[in-house]
Amino acid sequence: MSQQIKITLPDGTVKEFEKGTTGLQIAASISEGLARNVLAAKVNGQVWDATRPIFEDASVQLLTWNDGEGKNTFWHSSAHLLAEALEALHPGIKFGIGPPIETGFYYDVDFGDKTLDGSELEAIEKKMVELAREKNEYIRKEISKKDAVAYFQEKGDEYKLDLLEGLEDGTITFYEQGNFTDLCRGPHIPNTGFIKAVKLTNIAGAYWRGDENRKMLTRIYGVTFPKAKELTEYLALIEEAKKRDHRKLGRELELFTFSEKVGMGLPLWLPKGTLLRERLINFMKKAQDKSGYQQVTTPHIGHKVLYETSGHYEKYGKDSFQPIATPHEGEEFLLKPMNCPHHCEIYKHKPHSYKELPIRYAEFGTVYRYEQSGELHGLTRVRGFTQDDAHIFCRPDQVKEEFIKVIDLVLYVFKALGFEDYTAQISLRDPENPAKYIGGDEAWNKAESAIIEAAAEKGLETVTELGEAAFYGPKLDFMVKDALGRKWQLGTIQVDYQLPERFQLEYIGSDNQKHRPVMIHRAPFGSLERFVAVLIEHCAGNFPLWLSPEQINILPISEKYVAYAEEIKAILEDAGITGSIDNRDEKIGRKIRDSEVKKVPFMLIVGEKEQEERILSVRKHGEGDKGNYSPEEFIAYFQGIISDSLKKS
Repeated sequence: MSQQIKITLPDGTVKEFEKGTTGLQIAASISEGLARNVLAAKVNGQVWDATRPIFEDASVQLLTWNDGEGKNTFWHSSAHLLAEALEALHPGIKFGIGPPIETGFYYDVDFGDKTLDGSELEAIEKKMVELAREKNEYIRKEISKKDAVAYFQEKGDEYKLDLLEGLEDGTITFYEQGNFTDLCRGPHIPNTGFIKAVKLTNIAGAYWRGDENRKMLTRIYGVTFPKAKELTEYLALIEEAKKRDHRKLGRELELFTFSEKVGMGLPLWLPKGTLLRERLINFMKKAQDKSGYQQVTTPHIGHKVLYETSGHYEKYGKDSFQPIATPHEGEEFLLKPMNCPHHCEIYKHKPHSYKELPIRYAEFGTVYRYEQSGELHGLTRVRGFTQDDAHIFCRPDQVKEEFIKVIDLVLYVFKALGFEDYTAQISLRDPENPAKYIGGDEAWNKAESAIIEAAAEKGLETVTELGEAAFYGPKLDFMVKDALGRKWQLGTIQVDYQLPERFQLEYIGSDNQKHRPVMIHRAPFGSLERFVAVLIEHCAGNFPLWLSPEQINILPISEKYVAYAEEIKAILEDAGITGSIDNRDEKIGRKIRDSEVKKVPFMLIVGEKEQEERILSVRKHGEGDKGNYSPEEFIAYFQGIISDSLKKS
């Protein structure tokens, strides 16, 4: 019997190795440099430890820091290093979970009666670096459930015992490094020596299992790198991110606020923020009108039966606000958690022919979902938000064409707003967990095929994620990179064969028989709140001119020229240019500086010369003096900038 196995590399090369070879040994056969940088190996589509033996023919991809899954493995291993350091410094503590996240990792820890205030982080970092230098191997061990339970019973760690309850014999592994042992499925990097730079970034609270009725654990966030230089660059990026934080800029630019009396996670849009929203809405409505959408409006509440029919209540009831009881016994309503069931009922209000389809209903509908207080974050995670929602009811033969049209709309939006770096994520079912979804395989297969084919026809850069589909259908989610290289999920398009079935939606076909339409859900912005937050941070508050809520600031040199400033403001307003007059008793230099801080695109200075000659002295934000213009010349210049920017999209 042959002791050789065949390993197929990503470029198609096939090599033979001894049974039991590892990813590291495969890397070493290619080059020493590669072997020094391999963090993990992807074996037949699954990420393994680079030191784990391979006993059968396999396709193998060697993962380094340049691969997303390599980074994940690095940061997962760093979470274990954090736990080892914590246990060394605070014996007797207990551990929840320690996963990698988009940038770095965290570990949830029960410190007993002790509370961390942040001053301890430096000592923990030093301990992590000290342990990393020991270059301890991450050792994978398969273990029986009985032995695993016995280990954590002796250790007195109820959180690991809780995790073990959902695991079965043959699926349980421990990982050891140095003096630390953890329940973990892995994978991990070869040894701790790969971790060269450590920064613990934050401390927060997190309920065990996300349950507010269970204990609050201490969540410690961190990030690590294989080179010190990369940490330095990352920290510089973090400082820039702080300057761009939408919560900070939203306050400074007077866009939105929050009130405890109104309620956590319920943003209040100030006049400038409301104007920004309205411009985004009008921009989208104009694009939708050209594409044949019809605007509809639905209530902020709906009967509980509506969401039971759609399946949303069964799947997401616990994330909704509690039902609202009416004086009529047994009657309950919900704050609207989504718009699609309402749009199904609008479609159903009269019979439809195949000739009418597709029918496209659009609504800027505000929805409400209960998010735990610890999860709320500025505008990116709120309890009330407005979706640029639309639902397309079409024949099965129209699905791909309509899907492609929606892709075009999403890309138009992104281009107009300066989002040029994005990936389309094809979000499919989790084959291991069919109970998460409604509907049969045939409909799901059709829906998934339509999305995959449409994305391919548009030549989109795509990634496929299993388990990320909505409960009623697969999705195409647009993952956008901002100016700082961070990824955000914004636009989404979903194909749905299920809700038309649940709501008994019909159209009369060319055969004069009743048929089910297919439903496409789409939201290019996603939600206005999240989109505005990402946009603020992407452009650092320097909005495109057409979108800026305050486009001009007229700066009179003294009180004598306020009347002329008001005359100019009226002329510009008639041309659709919005702004204000700074008539404070301040020197012109101070007014200019303040206007720069507020990121107003244009400052129009008026004094004696300007009044006599009926001109404006124009300054542009970040660029300085642009010369003198008559009001008419400035309007033409201003409108030309907007026209050029929108033409490019």
